Amino acid sequence: MYFSGSDRYYLTKELEEIVNIAIQMEKPLLLTGEAGTGKTQLAFEIARSLGLRMEEARCKSTFRGEELCYVYDTVLRLNDSRFGSGESGRDVNNIWDYLRFGPIGRAFLAEDRRVLLLDEIDKTDSDTQDNLLDVLEDGSFIIREINYKVVAKKRPIIVITSNAKRELSDPFLRRCFCHHIPFPSPEEMSHIIRLHFPDIPERFLFHSIDLFYHLREKNFEKPPATAELIDWIGAMKTNGIERPEKDGAIPYIGTLLKRTRDIIKYRNMTGGK
Repeated sequence: MYFSGSDRYYLTKELEEIVNIAIQMEKPLLLTGEAGTGKTQLAFEIARSLGLRMEEARCKSTFRGEELCYVYDTVLRLNDSRFGSGESGRDVNNIWDYLRFGPIGRAFLAEDRRVLLLDEIDKTDSDTQDNLLDVLEDGSFIIREINYKVVAKKRPIIVITSNAKRELSDPFLRRCFCHHIPFPSPEEMSHIIRLHFPDIPERFLFHSIDLFYHLREKNFEKPPATAELIDWIGAMKTNGIERPEKDGAIPYIGTLLKRTRDIIKYRNMTGGK
């Protein structure tokens, strides 16, 4: 398996190399970078390009490492033991009927190789990260209630993303191949935009990119990212706008700036336009 980018994703040479090394050596790939640099999308494009299914976990601060592997539904089993399982087909004497597997568990149990995305791992606490250390390295976990070891039938391609809102532990980092995705340069951004809008006129493209980077320099609370630029250009094309700026005003500013304070700041900068 080799990933060389796609018709939707611009891949730098350095990123291409680290992605494929991680795939070949079956190591988790940890991607860092500010929001909008394509960390999450990369996992989906790897799956789409290689024809693999996705298992995805959008991490939260309340997550525990174990529940990403499996959950034992004791309440449902107790309820069935008292009132019966009806026509559900569950057998109260069979604990497997009360196990619900999370994205890691599903990826390990699958007969086919999958892409496993752990998105924004930095939202979890250090205990959750530590609980995942051996799971990701060994490709296995224990179902404690029955002391059963689940071993990955096919090791998934593991992509982990972080916005660096919380430092990850050194032991966790040691188990990953790490790559920081810098924000695209204007030249790289032009390649990205052309993937989404192949027929975009040159003048319109470069004027839009100039305005976009100019906005990013204005110290907004949430500066626009790549996704916002794509949405903005899409909105203008949909409505037949031929110039990304007229009389100092940028159309559809709400597609670029999302925070109320940023929009108010922009309007004050442009005299209410």
